[in-house]
This record gives sequence, C-alpha cells and structure tokens, in this order.
Amino acid sequence: MDLSLKSISFSQDRRDWLGSEHGTDAPRSVSLDVSKFTAGTHYPDGYLKSGIPLGKITASGLYGPYDDAATDGRQTCVGLLFTGVGVVDQRGRVSSTVSGSMLLHGFIRLNKLPVPLDAAGQTDIAARIYTV
Repeated sequence: MDLSLKSISFSQDRRDWLGSEHGTDAPRSVSLDVSKFTAGTHYPDGYLKSGIPLGKITASGLYGPYDDAATDGRQTCVGLLFTGVGVVDQRGRVSSTVSGSMLLHGFIRLNKLPVPLDAAGQTDIAARIYTV
C-alpha cells in the first residue's frame, strides 16, 4: 500500500468561446471516442478542451472531433464539447472512451474556439448555435 503524498496538476477549463449563458443549462451527455482526437491538438495537456466541434460517428454512436473531410459521420457538426474532459490518467494511459457533455443550443464566439470551425460546420449547426 502506497500512502505517500501525491500531487496532480491540471489546467483551467476555458469557456471564453461561449457567447452567452443561453443554452448552457441543458447540455447533452455524450460518449467520446478518444482515438479520433489528436493529442497535440485536442488534448495537449491530457484534457480535451471545451469548445471542440463534435460529429457523431455513425457506426459506433460515439462522438469525435468534427472533420468536414471525414466519411464516418463526423463530417456533420452536431454540437460543441461543453466541458473539458480528462483523457490521460495519472500513469499516462490514454482512455479509449470518455463521457462528456455537448452544447446543442446557444451562442458561441468562433474566434475563441480551441480549433477552427469551417463554413460547412457552421452551416450544420446554424439553426441551433449562433455565432457572435
């Protein structure tokens, strides 16, 4: 049994990409396929950043990063990751699937998203998510 003192560091979840509080009271619970995300881009510090545009993988029903060039369902943007999610444990192991929440309706600031959302992705969510 190891009773030694351990410390864990983590970064603050930035939500400056939100344009208002509208819609933040009802995020949807989703399961994320971590293998579809890129370590250096989406979780450089072990956490998926909030504000990442998401697409639903047709075959598995899991969610991954929106990619207009994908052919697995992720080519349609369906929402944005609402809260940061840890994907690397204390021993450095990357999870295969994690739970998170997705913003389905509200206002966002495009220039503050952690990764760009192209015009096609903006069109996909335009009826529910407005850009400011």
